[in-house]
Amino acid sequence: MRAREAAKCRFCRDKVDEIDYKDLTVLHKLVTSQGKQVSRKRSGNCAHHQRSSRRALKHARFIALMPFCG
Repeated sequence: MRAREAAKCRFCRDKVDEIDYKDLTVLHKLVTSQGKQVSRKRSGNCAHHQRSSRRALKHARFIALMPFCG
């Protein structure tokens, strides 16, 4: 039973619906040093939260909270 819980993504474990674009500490963990988004395989996110993080990252970049490149 515990192995299944460990396999879930961190946002599913915390029961997060949408990733907030203003939460920069979370977004910085999902971006490489070059400014690229980390893949699902490396981040451990499910498909739903990977799409949500991509939307939040694009929104944060558009508003200039995060840079487009590293």
